[in-house]
Amino acid sequence: MRAILLGFTIFTLLLSCDQKPTDKMEVDSIFYNGTVYTVNTDFSKAEAFAVKDGKFVAVGLTDSIQAKYYAKETVDLKGKTVLPGLIDAHCHFYRFGESLQNADLVGTTSYQEILERLVAFHEKKPSSFIFGRGWDQNDWAVKDFPNKSKLDSVFPDTPVALQRIDGHALLVNQKALELAKIDKNTQIEGGEIIKENGKVSGVLIDNAMDLVYAVMPQLSREQSIQALKDAQRYCFDYGLTTVNDAGLDRATIMLIDSLQQADALSMRMYVMISNSPEDVDYFIENGILKTEKLNVRSVKVYGDGALGSRGAALRAPYSDRHDHYGAMVTPVEAIKALAKKLAATDFQMNTHAIGDSANTVILNAYAEALEGQSDRRWKVEHAQVISPDDFNYFDDNILPSVQPTHATSDMYWAKDRLGERRMKGAYAYKKLLDEAGMIALGTDFPVEQVNPFYTFYAAVARKDLEHYPQDGFQKKDALTREETLRGMTIWAAYSNFEENEKGSIEAGKFADFIVMDQDIMTIEEDAIPNLEVNQTWLGGKQVK
Repeated sequence: MRAILLGFTIFTLLLSCDQKPTDKMEVDSIFYNGTVYTVNTDFSKAEAFAVKDGKFVAVGLTDSIQAKYYAKETVDLKGKTVLPGLIDAHCHFYRFGESLQNADLVGTTSYQEILERLVAFHEKKPSSFIFGRGWDQNDWAVKDFPNKSKLDSVFPDTPVALQRIDGHALLVNQKALELAKIDKNTQIEGGEIIKENGKVSGVLIDNAMDLVYAVMPQLSREQSIQALKDAQRYCFDYGLTTVNDAGLDRATIMLIDSLQQADALSMRMYVMISNSPEDVDYFIENGILKTEKLNVRSVKVYGDGALGSRGAALRAPYSDRHDHYGAMVTPVEAIKALAKKLAATDFQMNTHAIGDSANTVILNAYAEALEGQSDRRWKVEHAQVISPDDFNYFDDNILPSVQPTHATSDMYWAKDRLGERRMKGAYAYKKLLDEAGMIALGTDFPVEQVNPFYTFYAAVARKDLEHYPQDGFQKKDALTREETLRGMTIWAAYSNFEENEKGSIEAGKFADFIVMDQDIMTIEEDAIPNLEVNQTWLGGKQVK
């Protein structure tokens, strides 16, 4: 009898252990004993949070969370740092995935090194059209644009197109020129076909590149899917849980939606529609496309080109090129017309503007189109060189979306392009924040690297990865650590009209967060670029 009673007691105890306490609310998981930066309005810290159905249900102290909630899955964070999932407010997610299938020219220090990489790439992966990206003549001993002569000698029969790091210049060989029907008489609005001694050099700027892109072979559906999955893997490794893809066509957007709906792609994406009339009209007619993972509610427009390729539109000539002003990629009247068209809808207008002339055009067009409206959150992407009188355009209607690593990548030669006077309004992130009340931060990868901690370091320290310059580049334009973290989380979410669902660790929002061994808010400044993400969680599920 005693044996029977003992067995019954043990069974009862085991049963009770498997049952949830009647005085506690059951959730899916509880994380506790962490250093949690909530990035809420008060920028308060917490220790623990409970997650249910992919969302935070409570955030607070460990004792209070454990006293109120019960979960079979509990995670002791052991003092590690927890941040909201990071948001890249401006990148080219799909294009980055594509680039992983092409020749990588990032970091090349000479034309000869480009050729060596191309030969090795083509031997490993032969193709009928060679495409590569990432060269930057500013990193070479001779900083002039290259020409096609060496490409022609190495690849006389295979078309080759090599995209500059900023995506605004293309070096092509003669075979590619012939395929695209480009010669010395070809004219293109909003771009330039550079010539040397009256002959086409092989360098195409901005809209001229489209002539080559039009004859390049397109990725298959399978290759496009692989590109998206490859990009997602990289981003999750770096703690990115939402990316803003700055310009995709309708077909790619629909592919992304179908993959997400089938749970074949997990990354949350805010997608800007590339400015083609057919695609823009389709989405205006059908309305905003919004799911838990996809938000399509804006149009990406190119105002001008890039400073590195001297395509940025300036109000006065380039300091290092006589009588050259850069160019508008999209005509001014077309920008004004599109702004008025979008102002009558719920769609945002997000426009690439680098030079001070382009920024003046865009800011004026925005202000005129949005007169009498509020909280439209139209973005100026890059907002790189601003005239003193134009800063006050930024407000709740017009927001800056910038990429801090551009400042530390360009700082070696930007003054040569702009001169002393214009540099005062260049890469002026603190001034933009003061005017707009918020600033969205991104990387522009693959123009820059995916790593968001390089973004954080460039924003705070204004230094490159070699910790140069010692006192920071135009340090008055630096952001604080709190401002930077907000710019990479809640302010980026706000710029996407998503601040009520992500960007901070608060009850009711998606349980998107990252776990790190070191505290980004207190670690030595020069150690920030070396930070790593231990875990990435999306909707309460670990994806890294």
